[in-house]
Formats: sequence, structure tokens, C-alpha cells
Amino acid sequence: MRPEFHFTADAGWINDPHGIRHHGGRYQVFFQQVPGRTDWARDVHWGHAVGDDLLSLRQLPIAISPGEGDGGIWTGSLVVDDAGDARIFYTSTDLPTLDHGRIRTATPRDDDWIAWRKGDVVAETPAGMSVFRDPWVFRDGSGWSMVVGGRHDDGAAAIVSYRSDDLHTWSYGGLALRPAEDPDTALARNTLWECPQLFEIDGRHVLVLSVEDPGEPRYVGYAVGRWSDGRFDAEAWGRLSFSRSPYAPTFFPDAVGRPSLVFWLSETAGEDWAGTLSIPYLLSLDGDALTLEPHPDLLRHRRPQSGPAVDAPAVDIEWSPSEGDALTIDGTAGALVALRIDGDEVQVETAVQTSRMPLAGVVRIIIDGPVLEVTTGLGVFGALVAPGSRLTVGGDLDGARIHPLVRA
Repeated sequence: MRPEFHFTADAGWINDPHGIRHHGGRYQVFFQQVPGRTDWARDVHWGHAVGDDLLSLRQLPIAISPGEGDGGIWTGSLVVDDAGDARIFYTSTDLPTLDHGRIRTATPRDDDWIAWRKGDVVAETPAGMSVFRDPWVFRDGSGWSMVVGGRHDDGAAAIVSYRSDDLHTWSYGGLALRPAEDPDTALARNTLWECPQLFEIDGRHVLVLSVEDPGEPRYVGYAVGRWSDGRFDAEAWGRLSFSRSPYAPTFFPDAVGRPSLVFWLSETAGEDWAGTLSIPYLLSLDGDALTLEPHPDLLRHRRPQSGPAVDAPAVDIEWSPSEGDALTIDGTAGALVALRIDGDEVQVETAVQTSRMPLAGVVRIIIDGPVLEVTTGLGVFGALVAPGSRLTVGGDLDGARIHPLVRA
């Protein structure tokens, strides 16, 4: 079974989303794609999909493929200049040093952004960086800035910066951010920062990072602070994902300009597909904490509130629990997920993993066939579950509102 509302490729592997824009009256979504196989390969392409919302995407032909000097078309970003012209910045890779990426551009051949023309390499791996990839380009005052993720030669995660007046010629600005020196600070022990996303909310800057840490598998973290002159001054650090699945999110303004985020959900797969994109989330700041909630576009697919038995493979549950409350969701094949409130945390347990997440009010639980997402406002949990055509919700239901999700 495929999910109905989480995008998957028609066939094959996908990972990182990037370059999401509302253009021409619909969302344009790009993503990492490996056609013809259900596992990752280094000759990855930029896939492309469009939709009226990010829960109704339709796959289009591949936008950018390897060749013309590129062994792989890895993650990057998309900007639109003052004249309304789009430009992609992507990581060009090749053997023997895949970690030493090159930043290359592409421009559209048509107004619908279907076909793309490759351009110049605008940056090579700088001295002192053993890993260099994933450019994020953004308007910065009268010019443009670019941050690129990676690892410093000393083994610590690092972000470097560049500056341009015209999106063509770029000057290197050096290190923009390294992990905090205090080992007890969040993200202090990170050894790699991928897919940096730098944006502004309420006058403060946020830098979302996909991280590797020697103590555990990959996860998503962030820093809140100030961006100035190619440097990020981190005032607070935090964590955004609390399971192995959500990774490599990309930031974008939605159709009305609200700050939004979409994750890649790894470890989700079926017979002929692998990888999904998460539901979209709206972002906000609560003090120094980055918070997220499912995007209102999800509401158009909700049906009126139901009882604990749902005759549909997809459901959206809003749960306002009290201390000690528990909730279970079973499918036709057995238990899918169990949640329990313990103080200011919620424990989430599936057949393959258990995690604890910080709690900040309402818990949202989205099941979409084989895909589970749980958000508490302060983080997201994602996992593959056993699909079924009927779902049953049990436990402490007084604070639960259960809505089947059905394609409008």
C-alpha cells in the first residue's frame, strides 16, 4: 500500500526535498530521485512534481540528470531573482571524491520549469573542508548569500558562507558556524551538518541543520540567533526530529508567505518505491524554541469527526492529553503506535522504535497508510507502520478528536 497524502515517486527511490516554490498558481517541488531502483545511488537526479497543495503532488519528468560534467545531481536550492527568473544551485559530485562537491547552477528553459539548462560551477570545495555540499541561497540585503554544509578537516561539523551581488560571481566568506564549545549544548558533538536552511521568523534568524552525531543516527537540529556579514551568531540550539525517519527538511514560504518546512521521511518503502515527503508544517518561534504544526492544507482533506473506529487507511488525530494519559492506534494487521504522557514528554512506541519527545500542548497524529507522523509542536516523529483499511483508536479518548482523511 502507498500513502495517499505523502508524496512518493511513481517508481524508485527519493530523498531530500528542495527548491519548493509556489509558482504559476501551484507548488513546484524538487527532490532527490534515483529512477529504476529502490535504494540510493550516487548518480542521483533532481526529480520534479507539482500540485495545488503539497498533499496532492503529481510527478513530472526529471528536471536535471547526471552528465555534462556531473556524476550526481545532489541537494541544493532554488531562488527567483528580482526579474522573476529562477535559478537552481545544486551540488555537483563525481568520483573519486564524492564528499568534495562543486556548486553548480541551472536555469529553466520554459516558464513551467520543466526543462533546465546547466550553467557554470560557481564554487569548489574550499581549503579546510573535508565534506562540502548542499548550497542554500537567499536574498541578503541588496545582494545574495549562500551557506553550504559539511565537515571541517578537524572532524567537526561546519557551515561556510559566500556572497554575491548578481548570483553569478561569488566570494568566499569562510566559516559561518561551528558547533558550540560547551559539550553539553545541543548539537555540540556533531560531526557533519547537511542541508542548511537559513531563514527569518519575527526578526530573528533560524538555521535548520541535518546532522550526524557519533552518539546516535542522523537527526534534525537548529540554531536561533543572528545572521550578519556571513556569520551566524547562535543564541540558542535545539532539536526538531525524534526518530530515525525525518531528515533533510527544506524551508519554503507557502502560497501566502508563511514559513513552512517539509522533511524527507527515510525508512519508508513499499514494493516498488522508497522514501516519502512529509506533510508540510508551518513554523513559528516560541521564545528560543522553533515550533511546528501541520499545515492548514491538511484540513481540506479531513472529514467530520468520527468515533474510535475509522473505516479509512488515513486519519488525523488531535489529542489534548492529561498527565498519564495513553492512546493506542491499531490497524487491521495489529498495533501501529502507542503514546503515553509522562510529565512534559510524550513517549511514542512503534514495532521498531521507541522515542520520547518534548510536549507543548496538542499532539497531532497522522497515519496515512504505511506512514506515521507525530508532532508535539516541539518536534516530529516519523516511522513506517503496517498499513490497513481500518483503524481503531483506543485509550484515553476524552481529549481526542479523530478525523478520517479522504482525498477531496
